[in-house]
Amino acid sequence: MFVVVTVAGLSSPPASYAEIGIDVLTGAIKQYFESHPLSLPASFKHQSSSNHQGLWLADIYHLTGLRPLWVTPEGPGKKAAIIFLYLSKSNTEGLDPNDYGVTRISDLWRARQPQLLAELDILLTFNLIQYIHDVSCGRLSDVNKAFDPVAPIEQTLSVPDLAGYLAGLPPSHRHYTELKTALKIYRAIEKDGEWPRIPAGKTIRPGDLDDRVPAIIHRLARSCDLDSKVSDLTYYDRSLIPFILQFQTMYGLEPDGLIGQKMLAAMNIPLSRLIQQIIVNMERWRLRQHDLGKKYILVNIPNFNLSAFDKEDISLQMPVIVGRLKHQTPVFSDHILYIDLNPYWNIPKSIAVNEELIKLKKNPYHLVNKHIRLFSTGDNAGELDSTAIDWAGVSRARMAQYRLRQDPGPWNSLGKIKFVLSNPDAVYMHDTPGKGLFSRSRRDFSHGCIRVSNPSGLAAFVLKDLPEKWSLEKIDDILKSGNRRVITLPIPLPVHITYQTVWVDKKGNIYFNRDVYGRDEVLMKALFNK
Repeated sequence: MFVVVTVAGLSSPPASYAEIGIDVLTGAIKQYFESHPLSLPASFKHQSSSNHQGLWLADIYHLTGLRPLWVTPEGPGKKAAIIFLYLSKSNTEGLDPNDYGVTRISDLWRARQPQLLAELDILLTFNLIQYIHDVSCGRLSDVNKAFDPVAPIEQTLSVPDLAGYLAGLPPSHRHYTELKTALKIYRAIEKDGEWPRIPAGKTIRPGDLDDRVPAIIHRLARSCDLDSKVSDLTYYDRSLIPFILQFQTMYGLEPDGLIGQKMLAAMNIPLSRLIQQIIVNMERWRLRQHDLGKKYILVNIPNFNLSAFDKEDISLQMPVIVGRLKHQTPVFSDHILYIDLNPYWNIPKSIAVNEELIKLKKNPYHLVNKHIRLFSTGDNAGELDSTAIDWAGVSRARMAQYRLRQDPGPWNSLGKIKFVLSNPDAVYMHDTPGKGLFSRSRRDFSHGCIRVSNPSGLAAFVLKDLPEKWSLEKIDDILKSGNRRVITLPIPLPVHITYQTVWVDKKGNIYFNRDVYGRDEVLMKALFNK
């Protein structure tokens, strides 16, 4: 019993096929469905018109009268060869060809018996859909996101350039393609063997003699373009310092030039682990929307960095501060709706209850000293005198009924500029009066919002294409005036908050940075613990 589904684009093969041979293949395909039930991938089970893989594939094959899609009685056709090529080279996308039945497909390639050709055709169909899903949506995509398994077959049967269609499925932006290149580079390094483990020991300083130095130089030569001709050194020559600093920066370490335990631990990370980390970050990009926009802002949480892109060129970069572990900055894509110059800060209830109340119990003038106004809520809402309240007797529940707002000024926790996004988590980007934290190498200090180190420069980038000309000088004049000004963007600007623990800079350097929220291990288990 086959499920009938009407889908435009799926039609019977050309009449020029040898009908008698096709009839035999049709019977073989029907028999295969009846005797080889398969389980539907969980990532798109809910989208099928049936909860059973056999009936789901039958939905597709029924539309061609159970005729084969990719093979003829003479064997696989041109499109079958293209499909097999992309399944076989799926490792270049950080996928595993073994997940797409390439061994069995290869075994069947020269078969001409109807039953084996039927199996070959069905395996090509099933694994093609699986591949299209994985390379375009991600292997770990949310099962609640729609994926219609019939639609890819419509596409592959109708497109004049199947290879071009399949090549265009992964993300095409630079952040993904650079990781794809990085994967190729590290797999080439792996072919020369695992790098030797460097023993632990005392910290090595410039000028120190140490029998581990040759192994350290060898390790740097394989991944940091260090001339391996200097490998006969047995001491830490000062000429090595730039390469030590480069390595430390690329692995998210404090760039102090000292070869200590943290640096040695980073040097001893196995190549296989680094390759998996690259693949994890490729998967992260597949899980995101592929079109980032022509002009957009990208925040990378583990790198504590913001980059502003215009036509794929980096126009601006700056250090940022992100949420601490218990107040993690979420990953999302959104848009800047407007910029608030000299903003008020409406203090979130969680901060009011968990932090401000404690300070008020110690000092009833705390809000006044911080230029924070207190308001009641409800029908008779109005401003209150915070110094007239006995804060010692105020409960957390009662504190939650107040509204706190900090006035604009140098004391304001949002600084002088706020970039407002439209996300449900109420996360936004803003200036900060606490500039000293930007000099630290690790910058996860916020409650979840993103503090930017160059807010005026970012505002100029956001506003530069508006009809009203906005220069840095014009923005700074408004900031100096202390007067609030809200600038609404006629076209909201895309912002992508990402979590990439591997990325490539504009010089081609491959960074393996700190996993500040401990998310890599979860993805590695999901992807590699089969």
